[in-house]
Amino acid sequence: MNERRAGVFLDRDGTLNEEVNFVRTPDDLRLIDGAGEAVRKLNEHGLAVCVISNQSGIARGYLKEHDLVSIHARLEDKLAEFGARLDRIYYCPHHPTAGLPPYNVVCDCRKPKPKMLQMGIKDFGIDSDRMFVVGDSVVDIQAGNAIGATTILVRTGYGNISIDRCASENIHIDFVVPTIVEAAERIITLENDRPEHHG
Repeated sequence: MNERRAGVFLDRDGTLNEEVNFVRTPDDLRLIDGAGEAVRKLNEHGLAVCVISNQSGIARGYLKEHDLVSIHARLEDKLAEFGARLDRIYYCPHHPTAGLPPYNVVCDCRKPKPKMLQMGIKDFGIDSDRMFVVGDSVVDIQAGNAIGATTILVRTGYGNISIDRCASENIHIDFVVPTIVEAAERIITLENDRPEHHG
């Protein structure tokens, strides 16, 4: 893997699938309209597409890690219906204060910490100048900012609340878009406009 590639890191709940306050079973998972097509377009442009998801429901005892395997299998099945795929799903099962051992710990992977992003960069040889983070929450934007990614906040999920909080706390967002559909379009446009793309 000599040539480094562009990479997109997508939040899960509220970005790819509808926010339902903890997806606990596969039946709870419903894709946001257009998400499948959006991921497929990113695939077609050769970008690595990874999910980075805080899943403190595991720490809180709402579900087990093996339940998450089934939920993520459904996510991948639903995306496959649109010809889309994820290169990897990274998740953090921890919470610093709530929940049950061994998950109730301060960890390095829970967003806004950037460890899940760093793992994806390493695993897929992602170019540090061509990283994109798409999410609906403040921690998504903070994690993206921590590694110098282009950050895109979607208005689905908790997006509108997050816009206000980022403004009040002076947290930088590169782009605000309605949904993952427009986020994918923006990423593809930015990639197409890169000087070497025309070279």
